[in-house]
Amino acid sequence: MCGIVGVVGNINATDILLQGLQKLEYRGYDSAGIFVAGQRGDHFLLKSVGRISSLQEKIDGQVSGFSGIGHTRWATHGKPGENNAHPHVSKNSRLVLVHNGVIENFKQLREEYLVEEEFIGDTDTEIVAHLIGKFVEDGNFSVEEAMRKVLLLIEGSFAFALMDTLDSETIFVAKRKSPLLIGLGDGCNMVCSDAMAMIRETQTFMEINDDEMVIVRKDDVQILNSEGKKIEREPYIAKLDLSDIGKGTYPYYMLKEIEEQPAVIRRIVQEYVSEQNNHQLNVDSDILQAVHQADQVYIVAAGTSFHAGFASKSFFEKLTGKPVELCLASEFGYNTPILSKNPLFIYISQSGETADSRQVLVKMKELGYKALTITNVPGSTLSREADYTLLLHAGPEIAVASTKAYTAQIAVMAVLAKAVGDAQNNPVAKQFDLAKELSLVAMAMVSILEAKETISQKTGELLKTTRNAFYIGRAADYYVAMEAALKLKEISYIQCEGFAAGELKHGTIALIEEKTPVLVLMSDKGIASLTRGNMMEVMSRGAQVLTIVTQECAEKGDDIVIPNVHPYLTCLSMVLPTQLIAYYATLQRGLDVDKPRNLAKSVTVE
Repeated sequence: MCGIVGVVGNINATDILLQGLQKLEYRGYDSAGIFVAGQRGDHFLLKSVGRISSLQEKIDGQVSGFSGIGHTRWATHGKPGENNAHPHVSKNSRLVLVHNGVIENFKQLREEYLVEEEFIGDTDTEIVAHLIGKFVEDGNFSVEEAMRKVLLLIEGSFAFALMDTLDSETIFVAKRKSPLLIGLGDGCNMVCSDAMAMIRETQTFMEINDDEMVIVRKDDVQILNSEGKKIEREPYIAKLDLSDIGKGTYPYYMLKEIEEQPAVIRRIVQEYVSEQNNHQLNVDSDILQAVHQADQVYIVAAGTSFHAGFASKSFFEKLTGKPVELCLASEFGYNTPILSKNPLFIYISQSGETADSRQVLVKMKELGYKALTITNVPGSTLSREADYTLLLHAGPEIAVASTKAYTAQIAVMAVLAKAVGDAQNNPVAKQFDLAKELSLVAMAMVSILEAKETISQKTGELLKTTRNAFYIGRAADYYVAMEAALKLKEISYIQCEGFAAGELKHGTIALIEEKTPVLVLMSDKGIASLTRGNMMEVMSRGAQVLTIVTQECAEKGDDIVIPNVHPYLTCLSMVLPTQLIAYYATLQRGLDVDKPRNLAKSVTVE
C-alpha cells in the first residue's frame, strides 16, 4: 500500500526520492508528495494527485537538496486529494511527517489533545504530526522525546519518517506492524518501505523491529528500543538486481511476469532438488519434523495466496497424510475456530508483509503454535517472525495482479508436501517424481505462451464489451476458476465470479442471460463430462462459452487446448491461459494493466 522513502546526506536527494517512489509504484497509490531540505536552509514541500509523473511536472528541476522524505498514499482516511496527501506538517509547519498504516485511536487523540486545532485534511497522519508538534512547542520536549511520547499513545499500525526543519540532517523513524528499512550508503543513509526503492543507491540494509525508534543521519544510524536504550544490529545484503526490477522490452510488468513462469518453475526445481543426492529435496529437517508432528495443517492467506492454498490442499493431504484447513487471514484472527491439539500454521504471502496474516501469526505464536511462512521476500516481517521459512525464488513481482507468485506458491507447497511424504515413507509421495513433473509443467507453460495471440483473439471476441462473466470448473478447476475470476475483475473491472460448476443450479444460473460469457475449465477426464453437462445448461440459456481444456479432455470445437500435466499440478498450467485472458481483456479496454484502480500490491493494513 503506501510507500515511504527518505534520504539524508546526498546532494541528489530529489532524484533519489523520486526514483524511490517510482520503484514503489507497484504498491498502489492515489497521490504522492516529497519534502526536500535545501543546502541554504530553504525547504520544498510538493504534493500531487495521481501518478508520480504529475509530481515530477511540479518539481520541474527547480527542487534540490541534500535530505528529504517522500510518500505514495493509498487512501484510508479521507479521499484522494492534495489536502490528504503526504507529507503532513505540524501546526507551525516545523515538523514534516510521512506515515504508512492506520492509527486506530486518532479520533480520541484529537479530542483529548488537539480539540482546538484546525486541520487541512481528514487523515489520521495529520493528527500525529500536530500531536508531536504540540509536545515540542508546549511541553518543551525535544523532537525525539515528543515522538517517543506519541508512540506510546498510538494504537494501531505505523511506519513513520519524521523531519524537523530546524535540523534537516536527521530523519526520525519508527514502526509497528508496517514494513520499513534503513538503507546504508556511502556518505548518506536512507529510509524505505521496500529495499527495491533504494537498490540503485545501496544493497546494504538494516531491519527495524516493531516499537523501535531509529535516528538516521548521513554518517550514523542509532536504533533505540522502547525504553530508549541503544541496540546493535548487523546489516544484511539485499539479493536484488536492477535488471530484475525493470520491464525490459515488455510493455507491462504483468506480461513479463506471466512469461517468466516457466523459468520460475525451473528455478524452484534447481533450488529445492538436489542433483547430487538422488533428487532428494532440500527442505530443512526441522520443517519436515514440524509437519510430521502436526495433527492438522492450517493454511492462512489472503487473495491470490488464499487461492494458491486451495490449489495445494488436495495434493498436500495425499502426499503427507495430514488434513488441511484453509483460513482467510482477515477472518481467522477475529473469528478463530476450535483448533486441533497440535496444529501447524502455514502463512502464504508473496510480500511477506500482509497485515491480516501477521495478526494471525502473532496471536497463534502467543498460543505456542509453530509457524511456517512461504514468501517471495527473505527478511520480510512474516519470514522473520515465523519459526521457519520457505522462499518462492520467483524474483520481484511488480504488477499488482499476481501471476508468477501464485504458481510459485503452489510449486513450493508441492515441494514441501513431497519432502514430508518422502520423510514419512508415504508410498504415494515416493511414486511422485516431482522434479520430472515440474519440468513437464514448465514445458507446458512454454507451449501455452506460444499460443498467446490466439488467446488474445478469443478474449476480444468474448469479453471486449461485456460487463459480467463467469468461470466454472470442478475440483482443481474450481480452485483455478476462483483465481481466474479474481485476475479478470481486479484489472479489467469486469464483474467476474468463479463457481463450482455443479453449484450453478443452486442459484447462480439465474444470472445467465443472452450472451453472458462463461469460461469453462476442464482438466480432469474423470469429471469432464459432468462439467460439459453444466456447460450445456448455460448454453441453452444463451451463454457465450469459451472452453479451456487439457488434451485428454479435449473434444472437437474446444477453444484453448493445453498439454497434459500430472493431476496434482494441473492448477499450474490451467491458470496460465486465464492470466493471459485477464491481461488481454484489460489491454483491449484501454486500461492500465499494472496499476488497477483502488488496489495495492502489498496490503500492509488490516
